[in-house]
Amino acid sequence: MNLTAATKLWRVFRGPSDVQARSRRAVRATLLLCAPFLLAYTAFRLFGIRINITSSLERGFYIVSRSASATLVEFCPQGQAATVSLQRGYRTPGGTCPDGGSPLLKPIAAVGGDRVEVATNGIRVNGKLIANSTAHFKDHRGRILDPWPNGEYIVPSGSLWVISDFNSWSFDSRYFGPIPSSIVQHKLRPLWTFHTKVPQP
Repeated sequence: MNLTAATKLWRVFRGPSDVQARSRRAVRATLLLCAPFLLAYTAFRLFGIRINITSSLERGFYIVSRSASATLVEFCPQGQAATVSLQRGYRTPGGTCPDGGSPLLKPIAAVGGDRVEVATNGIRVNGKLIANSTAHFKDHRGRILDPWPNGEYIVPSGSLWVISDFNSWSFDSRYFGPIPSSIVQHKLRPLWTFHTKVPQP
């Protein structure tokens, strides 16, 4: 038997046990690495803390609040908005929404009874222009967007418009219009945020 054949025979003989041992070590290492993040995520959810990693708002930590100063809402988008936002990465997978994505976190711009005017230069609520509210026909990666039709709308009771004045590239009511207030899971306020650079096309 030559050396090559002997080496192959040795690998066949030793292979499974070595592979199994390496696999077990890899699983243990993965669990050890993931455990702190899983514990932190569980603790954050328990205490109502959310981490925003998108640029539609300042990145950082937000906390569930019943205060009148809590002007942000967490919700799972519906219909085409849900599909587009998940497929394009506007939402991260592995979240708590029915489609497996994470909820959106957006500022409340208008509530029942407010007058919303959608125009090419932005969105006005009760006559006041919201900063950075102009819709785009393509996102920052060049993918087609379908802005909400221009016009004047009176927000019906039980509905909200959610629009970011921080980032003009935010995927919000400028594209999917009003949302039912019934899909709002929580209201939040900033807890600790960081300087966030808005992406350019």
